[in-house]
Amino acid sequence: MAQTNQPDIFDIAVVGGGPSGRIAALTLAQAGFSCALFAPPSAKPDGRTTALWQQSIDLLRDIGIWAEIEATAAPLKKMRMIDGTGRLLRAPEVTFDSSELGMEEFGFNILNSNLNAVLEIFCDKQENLTIVGESVEAACFDGSCARLTTRDGQSVSARLAVAADGRNSFLRETAGIDVKRWSYPQVAVVLNLEHRLPHQHVSTEFHTATGPFTLVPLPGRQSALVCVETEDGAAKLLAMKQEQLERELERRSHSIVGAFKLASKPQSFPLSGMNAKTLTGERLALIGETAHVFPPIGAQGLNLSLRDILDLRDILLSARVRQADPGSTAVLSAYEAKRRGDIKTRTNAVDLLNRSLLTSFLPVQAARSTGLYLAGKFGPLRRLLMHEGMTPGSSFRPGRPAGRPPVNS
Repeated sequence: MAQTNQPDIFDIAVVGGGPSGRIAALTLAQAGFSCALFAPPSAKPDGRTTALWQQSIDLLRDIGIWAEIEATAAPLKKMRMIDGTGRLLRAPEVTFDSSELGMEEFGFNILNSNLNAVLEIFCDKQENLTIVGESVEAACFDGSCARLTTRDGQSVSARLAVAADGRNSFLRETAGIDVKRWSYPQVAVVLNLEHRLPHQHVSTEFHTATGPFTLVPLPGRQSALVCVETEDGAAKLLAMKQEQLERELERRSHSIVGAFKLASKPQSFPLSGMNAKTLTGERLALIGETAHVFPPIGAQGLNLSLRDILDLRDILLSARVRQADPGSTAVLSAYEAKRRGDIKTRTNAVDLLNRSLLTSFLPVQAARSTGLYLAGKFGPLRRLLMHEGMTPGSSFRPGRPAGRPPVNS
C-alpha cells in the first residue's frame, strides 16, 4: 500500500494500472471519493500513440495533468481521407478541417509512454487515493461491498469496484459477465516514423483493400503509423530489413511526407472486437477495454473509455447528493443506461467502416464512396460528422475556444 491511512471501507476501488484505470482513480479521488487503485507495474513499455479529442483533453485538464503532457503532444488540425483501394468505385479525397468548427485543433496525438509516466506520478501524489501495487487474485461481491484480495494477502473492501483490468478482465470474469467477441482477418502493424517533410499537423488515412494505412502527427517531423494488413501481408512487412521496410512504407504513403526512417520497433496486433453484454454487476462497473474493445480505427478506444469515466463520475456525484450508496443497483443501472447507446453506436460505426473496406460487393463500395463524396461537398454534413466523431450527441456552439467545454445555458 502506498498510503497507510486507509479507511476500513473505501467508496471506490479501481482495478487496472493502464490509462483508463489511473484516469478513473484520479477523477474519482479528486471528486471527493475515497479510492483505492490496484495498479501492478507494467510488464513492458508501450511504444504506441493515442489521439485524444477535445472532450478527453478537457478531462485531463480538469484532473491537472494536461499541462505536463501538452509539450510532448502534437495537435491534429486536419484529417485527410484518401481512397487507395484501386477499385472500380473509389471515393474522392476528403479533408476535415478543425477550423470549420471554430477550433484550433480536433485534439492531440500523444505517446502512450508519456501519458502513462505522468499518470503514475500524479496517482502517487493524489490525496484520497491509496495505491496497491499488486494484481487482484480474488474478488467477492455481495450486498454490502466488493472485497478484493491480492496474491500476498492485501485486502481492500469498497462500496463499488470499477473494473479497468483489460479485455481479459479477472473482475468481469469473476462477476460472471459474458462478452461478445469477434475477429477480423487483419493485423495492425504499428510503429513511429521520422520523415523528411513536415506533416503540417495533418492526419492522413489511406483506405486500402486490406484496411486503413494511417499516419498521425507526432511532435517535429515524426508520425505514428497504423498499417492494417492481412496476416500474410503483416508478416511480410515485419520480416523486412529496416531500409526495405522504410522504402515500402514510403511507397504506400505516396511520399506525402518524404522519405521515412523508423523511430520505433514495429509491433503487430491482430484486429478484434469485444463488448461486455452488461456494463455492471453486483457492486461492479466496467470501463475501458474491460467493457469494449475496438480495432485501432477512428481513434475511438481511449476516447470512449474516458467518456465512460466522465459519465460514471457524474452519476456517482448525483448519487452522493441524494446520499445514495455508490454501489447500489439503482446507481449502477443509471450508469448502464447512460453508456449503452454510445458504446453500441461506436461499435457499429467502426465495424461498418472496416468491413466496407474489405468487401468487394459493389453496392457497399458505392454507398461508401457516395457518403465520402457528400461529406466533401456539403459543409453541414461534413461538420456534423466531425462533431459527432469527437463528441457524440452533444451540441456544438460555433466559435467555442478549443479545449473549452460549452457553457451551460
